[in-house]
This record gives sequence, C-alpha cells and structure tokens, in this order.
Amino acid sequence: MDDDAADIVATAHALADAARAQTLPLFRSPALKPDNKLTKGYDPVTEADRAAERAMRDILAVRRPHDAIIGEEYGAAPGTSGMTWVLDPIDGTRAFISGAPSWGTLIGVTDSDGQALFGLVDQPFTDERFAGGLQVAEVTGPRGRHPLRVRTDVDLADAILMTTFPELSGVGAAAAFARVAGAVRLTRYGLDCYAYALLAAGHVDLVVESGLQTYDVVAPIAVIRAAGGIVTDWQGGPAEPGGQIIAAASPALHAAALHLLGAQ
Repeated sequence: MDDDAADIVATAHALADAARAQTLPLFRSPALKPDNKLTKGYDPVTEADRAAERAMRDILAVRRPHDAIIGEEYGAAPGTSGMTWVLDPIDGTRAFISGAPSWGTLIGVTDSDGQALFGLVDQPFTDERFAGGLQVAEVTGPRGRHPLRVRTDVDLADAILMTTFPELSGVGAAAAFARVAGAVRLTRYGLDCYAYALLAAGHVDLVVESGLQTYDVVAPIAVIRAAGGIVTDWQGGPAEPGGQIIAAASPALHAAALHLLGAQ
C-alpha cells in the first residue's frame, strides 16, 4: 500500500471515530428529537446525523483539503485531487430513532472515474467496523479482527436475501423483487447498510434494493468487492450512482438473480 492509500485508510478510520462520538450519545437517548425533511411523507433526520457529518467534514478539511465531498446532509463540495469522499453519517435513521442497532455510518471514497476505491461500514453500538478496498478486507469488533470473505458455495435456492423496505420503488420493482424472493431459501427485511456488511462477512448471499443514493452505496460497494462479492445495478452496470442495486456473493448468484429481476 502506497503512502496516499495508507492515508486514505487512516483518514477513513478517523472519520468513523469522530462520527461515533456524535452518534452514540444520542442513540436510545430521550434527548433525541427527530426532524422531518419532507412536507409530505416522512424522511427523518436528527442532530446526530448533522453533527456526525460536520465532524467528518472538519477532519477532511484538515487532512484531505483537496478531495471533493458528497454528503447526505450538507451536499457536495468540490475538490481538485480526483478523489471524492462519499459520506452518510447515519444510514438507517429510521432504525436509529427506533433504537434498533442496524444503522451505521458509511464512509466511501471514489477515484477520478467515480469507482468505489475504499469503504467503511461502521456500526458504533455493536462496535463493529467493516473495511474494504486498497488491499484491505476486514472486520474489527468485539471478537477481534478477522478477514472479510463472502461465501461462494450457495445456490440460489439455498440463498439468504435481504432488503430494507418491502415496498421497493420504481415501476415493476416490487414484482421483480418478488421473483427473486420466490426463488431463495429465506428473505429478511430492514437492516439498511448492515445487510451489506453481513454479505461481505459471509452470512448473507444477496441484497436487492431500489431508490438508493450514491451515499447509500459507495462504501458498501467497496467493502463487498474487497470481500470477493459483486455489486451492480439491475442491468449489470455500475452501482456507484445508486438507484436499483443488487449485491451478490458470487457470479453465479448474481447472474441468476439478475435474470429474475429482468424477467417479464
């Protein structure tokens, strides 16, 4: 790993540490007062979201001032290096305000071509951090440090499939997901970014979602690819822009699920 790669990895961990300091005190706290971003519908945001992103941006301003930033709460900031930090301070704010420990902080880095270069999926409450890219593929937590590796010996009929919302957005999306769900062993819902971490760790085989933003996916993409998995959109193209996303533990699973998603 060269010096710049090592600095990117070290900076990402510093960001995750700073975000933890903002999110954990408000998790399961009576002081938490969610706001709604929408006038119609419900898209919650909390001071923990905002404070965590501010803390990460402050670090980047000092350590990586020439890199661009895309963040969920404070938008885009330009850079000149070709690198972009893609930040979601709390992925799974609905889980966060419900007291469920399936939320996480997402820290991703893309290169000048927009491809995921490195990512962290950090779950502060369970003290688990999943890292991938730049020759890194590991999880650290209560059980120590272990390499990440997807499981590749599972057929579609025996696979575990996850998604966050059963109501997938987009024309025909719900029917497409139902075709995949009907072909697997087990379907589970509601884990947000933690589902992608479980895939990288070899516990889940497929994650299929829609309506995602780039800050929802860049970090999980890097982690899953480093662990040996595949992440694309539903047409088999780049997943970094977001939208309809499929993550799979093996090429065979990816091809089989992609076929069902595209079937009419």
